[in-house]
Amino acid sequence: MKKKSALRHQDPYLDRESQRYINPLPSREWTLEVLEKIGIPVNTSVLAKKLGITKEEKAFFERRLNAMARDGQILINRRGAVCVADKLALVKCRVEVHKDDFGFAVPLNPADGNDFVLYARQMLRLMNGDIVTVRPAGLDRKGRREGQVLDIMERANKDVVGRLKLEHGVALLIPEDKRLGASIVLQPHSIGRAKAGQVVVAKIESYPDATQAAVARVIEILGDYADSGMEIEIAVRKHHLPHQFSPACLQQVQKIPDHVKPSEYKNRVDLRGMPLITIDGETAKDFDDAVYAEKIGRNYRLVVAIADVSHYVKADDAIDIDAHERATSVYFPRRVIPMLPPKLSNGICSLNPNVERLCMICDMEITYAGNIKSYQFYPAVMRSHARLTYTQAWELIRNNQLNNPLKQHILNLYQLYQILLKKRQQRGAMEFDSVETQMMFDKQGKIERIIPVVRNEAHRLIEECMLAANVCAAEFLHKHKHHTLYRNHAGPTADRLNNLHEQLGLLGLKLQGGDKPTPKDYACLFEEIKDRPDRQIIEVMMLRSMQQAVYESNNIGHFGLAYPAYTHFTSPIRRYPDLTVHRAIKAVLNHGKYEPKSWKELGIWCSQAERKADNASRDVENWLKTYYMQDKIGEIFSGTISGMANFGLFVTLDEVYIDGMIHISDLGEDYFNYHPELMAIIGERSGIRFKLGDKVTVQVARADLDHSRIDLMLISSNSKPRRTKDKKTEL
Repeated sequence: MKKKSALRHQDPYLDRESQRYINPLPSREWTLEVLEKIGIPVNTSVLAKKLGITKEEKAFFERRLNAMARDGQILINRRGAVCVADKLALVKCRVEVHKDDFGFAVPLNPADGNDFVLYARQMLRLMNGDIVTVRPAGLDRKGRREGQVLDIMERANKDVVGRLKLEHGVALLIPEDKRLGASIVLQPHSIGRAKAGQVVVAKIESYPDATQAAVARVIEILGDYADSGMEIEIAVRKHHLPHQFSPACLQQVQKIPDHVKPSEYKNRVDLRGMPLITIDGETAKDFDDAVYAEKIGRNYRLVVAIADVSHYVKADDAIDIDAHERATSVYFPRRVIPMLPPKLSNGICSLNPNVERLCMICDMEITYAGNIKSYQFYPAVMRSHARLTYTQAWELIRNNQLNNPLKQHILNLYQLYQILLKKRQQRGAMEFDSVETQMMFDKQGKIERIIPVVRNEAHRLIEECMLAANVCAAEFLHKHKHHTLYRNHAGPTADRLNNLHEQLGLLGLKLQGGDKPTPKDYACLFEEIKDRPDRQIIEVMMLRSMQQAVYESNNIGHFGLAYPAYTHFTSPIRRYPDLTVHRAIKAVLNHGKYEPKSWKELGIWCSQAERKADNASRDVENWLKTYYMQDKIGEIFSGTISGMANFGLFVTLDEVYIDGMIHISDLGEDYFNYHPELMAIIGERSGIRFKLGDKVTVQVARADLDHSRIDLMLISSNSKPRRTKDKKTEL
């Protein structure tokens, strides 16, 4: 024990580890330092001896090493030797499979540079999403980084959803995720009552390698492919979305009361008399936010009340563990997979009308010029005075004949909104006006029609109120030097910006600002194109030039909204980052600290969960739209060319707002070629040129449910031959 104690006291981080653990292990830093001194990869038992690990500590020490390996600090090779990752120049990556038998290893840390290309030989044992360690191996002929996969650290796919296929007496699973390969062999005894063509879920028993395919066993039979709601069941499993609450979570939820107890009013401001109201969509069931505004001289007081989810969901309790795993609610047509159990999301945490609810308040004074003069956060108890839809609120605003006890309060909100909108325009924030659609279903669950969602000023009114509260939350935590998750939105990358400049030049447009355009430069271009028939296509180009918004612990600002700092405070019922922001604000108010295990890792996790949810929702919508078009094969539609590639044109159909594709071989009696530098597809002999924004008439040729793809045939177009001085001689 003396030897152990002497070795352990050499650890410069011993005090920190002692505060965290009753029986502290050597710190990660000290472990790496000892490995560096040894100078060569060593067996686990040798390293344990060097660090003075006892027999009782051995299992815990091995867990520490496994955690360090997962985080890319060390590599434990197949011989059991521990290596310092930095010595090997290893990069921790996620595998992305390409359809043509190769793939990419995408670094988890953007600072590690560009993706590595992985060729077919290496891909044989990998599956999409696997976490691997890669050693850089130079450049290929195209200048792309090549990488050598040294180890598979984590398998992304444990369960796979797909359709059962029986071929020559062999049971196969055809994955719904085409990036997982053509088929997976199923254990015959696991099939049970499943029939060929049905959708099943299988657990992988052995992963692919150079000589054999993956093998799995059926663990769930979902049913027939065309069953109502099957598209959602598939998407949930394909994207590995948690969709069942744990027994521990459900057990804890039962202990939460259905109503607010008077004892919970303690240390809260009583706002039950304030006429706070909720304004949401017609189908909303969970109400995160309520608002109130009043005029104070030339200025306005804006009160934004947000459901106090953190009162009921404590860090690391059973409900919080499930909420963290989900990280977001997922919205599908006709179904929601909530982040929190319905008793919370639709019950005690929802700001339903005429009942007491606990909330967190952002109380602001906003000047007549739209500047936030002051603000404060505090916990409160409230009582919503009305639940209005956007349509109802907008009717009260624009119709002077309508009377309502709350009409003046709503008009106050509208007047403040107009001030905030003017400030937004001065700030140069972008506002995309893309067409959102809503699917209308019949009683059998079949789509009757697809309609555009008309946004009115009441939508924008609530948005501006929420933006103001989010900005105050970011500033509050930054001012008090408390860590949080910022909602960062970086400006355009150099490559994307160059592409945008080229595309705009072909359309006779220019984005000001040169190599460093500001949000205001983008906003000015939006204003310039607002009356153009190809406005939506140009907006998509501009959107694609920018990076995706992410959650990060370091603040870089929000480019699109033109804010120096921005976070998410206003939706803790459906977004985990908002819940953590509430906890951080409360910690500051109580002169304490809220620190999860790692803000950085939490930001990465929440950003990934958001992407997964978006992809799953998109899959379901695309499948439903394809299903909707199945009985419209042969029908003729007008449409607009909204995209192009070397294999054909993408067309958005008028009235139904669905995209289909015309293959390049079906464009006419000519050979057509895609010219990306001109953003056009041009016929070799005829010179007929198809451009973005051109109007076309098409016929629906095919609706492929397996790939959620709609094939179209060209009937006619307004495309014209290009003008040339010298016509080609026809032979």
